[in-house]
Amino acid sequence: MLAWLRDNRFGTWWFTRRRGELVGVDEYGNRYYRERGARDWRSERRWVVYAGEGEIEPSTVPPGWNAWLHHTLEKPPSEQPLARKRWEKPHEPNRSGTPEAWFPPGDERGGGKRARATGDYEAWRP
Repeated sequence: MLAWLRDNRFGTWWFTRRRGELVGVDEYGNRYYRERGARDWRSERRWVVYAGEGEIEPSTVPPGWNAWLHHTLEKPPSEQPLARKRWEKPHEPNRSGTPEAWFPPGDERGGGKRARATGDYEAWRP
């Protein structure tokens, strides 16, 4: 109960039950809503209820849903999916601060070792 009060989940739950209309769910389980009875799609209120417990992680919102939340798109991706470009990679949430975080070669957290320079590097001298 205290987590609900701390994260304002009760207020969001109450507003969603009274005024929200479910629009869709993404692959991460996030649920997207819009205000019932809005006059225009540009002025309607839109929000997301993040899946799971714990810390809210906005980087789990895929690009199409992010565009819809910010009123860039009129129709949500559940009604009109975004066209995928051939060069696009699948969306991944930010992994910083987790065990799956990426570290560049030579970083202390990755062992501190990196490959030797191959001769293509020349130190700058003033």
